[in-house]
Amino acid sequence: MKARILTRLRLWSAVAMMAGFSIANAQGDAGNGYDLFNTHCTACHQIDGQLIGPEMRNVVSRLQEEQGLGTDWLHLWIKDNKALRESGDRYANEVYAKYNNQEMLAFTSLSDSDIDDILAYTSDPEGGQQAFEDAKKAAEAANAPAKSDGGSANTGVIAVGFVVLAALLLWILLRVNALVSATRAGSLTEDTLNKAVSFNEMVQKYKPVGLAGLGLLGLIVLYAVYWGLMGIGVDKGYEPEQPIYFSHKVHADIQGIDCQYCHSSAKYGKVSGIPSTNVCMNCHKTIKEYRGDYFEEELVNSGKFASADDVKKFYTGEIQKMYKAIGWNPETNKYEGNQKPIEWVRIHNMPDFVYFSHAQHVVAGEKAILKAIQEGTIPNAKELNLSADSQVCFACHGQVNQMNEVKMANDFTMGWCIECHRTTEVDMNNEYNKEYYAELHEKLKKQYGDATKITVDAIGGLECGKCHY
Repeated sequence: MKARILTRLRLWSAVAMMAGFSIANAQGDAGNGYDLFNTHCTACHQIDGQLIGPEMRNVVSRLQEEQGLGTDWLHLWIKDNKALRESGDRYANEVYAKYNNQEMLAFTSLSDSDIDDILAYTSDPEGGQQAFEDAKKAAEAANAPAKSDGGSANTGVIAVGFVVLAALLLWILLRVNALVSATRAGSLTEDTLNKAVSFNEMVQKYKPVGLAGLGLLGLIVLYAVYWGLMGIGVDKGYEPEQPIYFSHKVHADIQGIDCQYCHSSAKYGKVSGIPSTNVCMNCHKTIKEYRGDYFEEELVNSGKFASADDVKKFYTGEIQKMYKAIGWNPETNKYEGNQKPIEWVRIHNMPDFVYFSHAQHVVAGEKAILKAIQEGTIPNAKELNLSADSQVCFACHGQVNQMNEVKMANDFTMGWCIECHRTTEVDMNNEYNKEYYAELHEKLKKQYGDATKITVDAIGGLECGKCHY
């Protein structure tokens, strides 16, 4: 009898210790947990309701009640659920099977305290969100005095500037008034009248010089008209303002996103295309605000924004613009509003009488173009100054990964294209080219020597019908 009582006491003690351990480990900073949850978890989970994964409200207490598992199990699951399943854990494999064998991402970068904060938020979502917002307001209030002092200093400088400008204008007004008074009081002398020469006499005297000057002026005008006509449609440097500020520097350079991830049609079609917002939402479903270290210093130096924090808030506001356009509610992670197209301003636009295929250059010509970049034989190579590890797109579009707002890097004239075709070597290591142009290659070797290279112009790159048909 005593043995049974002792056994029961031990069991109840173990349960109490497990519950106490779970509760203790579930305690954390719910405010920070709200922030971490929105950063890492909202792609697959919602606080209320199932998304890809299960509902997260009170997940700690539910796991304890239904499976007798504590937060130590959740730590193992969140950090590396695959390792937990492979260890033979029964419940881990049940969860995996229940949700269609969709493997959850491993969050090895999250510390134990981070996971505790997230679990604390799931136990009190409303309190966690309120704590996060209160902390954010407190931080903004702490920064407010420094900003106001700067504003006062700027106001003082502007006031002094206006006083100096007013004094200068008053002095100029007094001087002009004195000059007018002196002119009215004086009169022209006879000597001055005798020396005056009429305009007509001067024209007659210098008529040959005048005609020569007019002729030269006419030539200059014709020259200007000629180059003006030649410049129609040449918009190098064109950098329009877009409806949503999108930094290629942040996405293509800092984040290292390949051009063809967003512009996937460049590999398979004539045009590169504008990425749909579905592509944007692959990342921005979870990335709801900008938290990077990079910001455009020129936006602060130019006075457009007061500080780096203001620039970053501006970036976050542009993400919210996209959400508004597509009707996405970042709080509920659902499409709830009206959708309207984002009216991007087109930068590169070939004339209708020109045929150009991105696929032909991006796929068939990729190795040849990358080699031309490395050797510096592409048109405008010195100005573009491309690195050896550049993507194929950069040959035409410049260092897009260094542009905050994309601009046209080349003039895209016919002469520019012809120069590229004359200097870019065909990739003869390609099995297709090696076989197809074998006879032509041998013919060129006999004509120009063994060291001859086949460039694009030798295989029809200068034929009018290739681009104009």
